[in-house]
Amino acid sequence: MHITIATDAWAPQVNGVSRTLQTTVRELRRLGHEVQVVHPLLFRHVRCPFTIDVELALDVNWSRVAKFIHRPGAVHISTEGPVGFWFRRYCVARGLPFTTAFHTNFPEYLYENARIPVRFTAAIQRRFHAPAAAIMVATPSVAEKLKGWRFAPPTKPWSRGIDRDLFHPRPKTLTSDRPVAVYVGRVAKEKNIEAFLSLGRALEKYVVGDGPERESLQRRYPNVHFTGTLTGESLGQMYANADVFVFPSRTDTFGLVVIEALACGVPVAAFPVMGPKDILGHAGGVGCCDEDLARAVDVALTTGNPAACVELANCYSWEASTRQFVSNLAPFR
Repeated sequence: MHITIATDAWAPQVNGVSRTLQTTVRELRRLGHEVQVVHPLLFRHVRCPFTIDVELALDVNWSRVAKFIHRPGAVHISTEGPVGFWFRRYCVARGLPFTTAFHTNFPEYLYENARIPVRFTAAIQRRFHAPAAAIMVATPSVAEKLKGWRFAPPTKPWSRGIDRDLFHPRPKTLTSDRPVAVYVGRVAKEKNIEAFLSLGRALEKYVVGDGPERESLQRRYPNVHFTGTLTGESLGQMYANADVFVFPSRTDTFGLVVIEALACGVPVAAFPVMGPKDILGHAGGVGCCDEDLARAVDVALTTGNPAACVELANCYSWEASTRQFVSNLAPFR
């Protein structure tokens, strides 16, 4: 099948959406599909304010979109940015079916950070997704959230996967008198990292990643190790070095890093929000979701079982995720 993916999140961005799409595209091609990715760097673009790696396309328009949709296949619109908006507009006008995905919980994120009413932002997203044949969601909690916000299209599951060659248990290479707690992800306000950094418990804390808040947080928490972005073997080893993986975000819709940590045999501490609560569920020995993050860390440290963590992570594969993605598409002729 010829598949066109329109997205405002793509390399060199380092985030869950970009990583998910890049891995899915590689897997689609391995499965024999022809994939065309339309992203901001194909247009004149500008850096999004308050970020270090997100680009916004400036000159997307009707005629340029028409050049990308020139043959039968399927269109998937992944994001609600300029690229996604113009593809949506073109498909609606031409009567072409398309699917979308709900990757980012903007309504609750913007409420937490700017007190913009959830109903306002949810209405904007509801309108964007309304013409879609289906909205792909990572977890049942996201599907329930969209139902509560009265999103019209049906939701279809699109889970995530793990690179098992990279994320697996290893001998630890860090030594410390205190338990090692690790966070991996963008160092940005929406990730709620301070909920982790301000924990009073005696922990050796590591923050892996980069973002607009890194410099400020480094000044305020000089005893925390900020490694910057890690990839490949270095990232896999950092996960494995952890005694507990802390995921403080309240607005992520999944949390790819959560299953990567589990694959490395590391229990997870998180808030009981969509994403972590869907992944961890009621499984024993894999960590804890609690409104008291310190208590979640304590439970994860005292009850964590590396074998149980790996067993849970083995439920996720990129091939299964990609086959879900394909089955959700709405091809046209």
